[in-house]
Amino acid sequence: MKLLLDSVWRAAAYLFMPRVFGLTLLPLLVAGGLTLVTGYFFYEPAVDGVRNWLETWSLTEAVLRWLDLHAGTSFRAMMAIIIVLAVAIPVVVVLSLLLVAAFMTPALVSLVAERRFPGLERLRGGNFWRGLAVSLGATLLALVGLLLSAPLWLVPPLALIIPPLIWGWLTTRVMSFDALAEHASEAERLRIRERHHWPLLMIGIITGYLGAAPTLLWAVSAATLILAPFLIVVSIWLYTLVFAFSALWFVHYCLGALRDDRLIVAGNAAAAARQPVDLRELPVAGPGPDYDFQRDVPPQPPVLPPA
Repeated sequence: MKLLLDSVWRAAAYLFMPRVFGLTLLPLLVAGGLTLVTGYFFYEPAVDGVRNWLETWSLTEAVLRWLDLHAGTSFRAMMAIIIVLAVAIPVVVVLSLLLVAAFMTPALVSLVAERRFPGLERLRGGNFWRGLAVSLGATLLALVGLLLSAPLWLVPPLALIIPPLIWGWLTTRVMSFDALAEHASEAERLRIRERHHWPLLMIGIITGYLGAAPTLLWAVSAATLILAPFLIVVSIWLYTLVFAFSALWFVHYCLGALRDDRLIVAGNAAAAARQPVDLRELPVAGPGPDYDFQRDVPPQPPVLPPA
């Protein structure tokens, strides 16, 4: 708990450093540019396609009539936009997370290591391609989990529990690997992930709930749906800030845990080297191959016949 609390305030302090704040611009430019270009070419066709699908599918007609009766006819026009955004926002969140992991986390690891852990040896237990494989594999599992659990979101309590848990698990898998890839060996990384499983998952879940905050932009009013392509860019920047804070929290915690783990290992080795040897515990040489176990007497020399 001490390491958890120490790392969270350090992450918040580092987030407002000009160097860190500048690093958030690169994921924003990449993801924001892709979003604007994609929205320019595909946003209106996607909304029209979903609206036509809703109006022609007989199963949704009863739902739309019920919405017209209780929520007004204007809600029917917004329904297609809401569905398109519900599909697009998880993609934007995942894109922001991967961009932060790819572009920001290595720089944040170097920054924290230079300022707090200059003597921490870099064993390079991970590399870029392995980190990419971990990120893509965890992202695929998270998207499958979101898709399979989507019907449960209709239950109000589960809608506030399941998505943050999935985002927290994804953030933990991606950020913990990237935070230790440069400094820890493979054995050290696995040992830290096992020993600190619950604190790391707690960091991921907390930042998962923080990642839900930009979604509140869409709850201001229905007018925000009209400005959806531009508000998505604002959301990307907010997501980038949240994931940058998450990366800093993981880096401070994981490098602190790695330092403590190495101190423990070094202390155990030093204690073992200073421990006196008990001669009674040394292995005793066993009998030779000619020992007579049945008589429990040493073998006798052969008797030569008289000349």
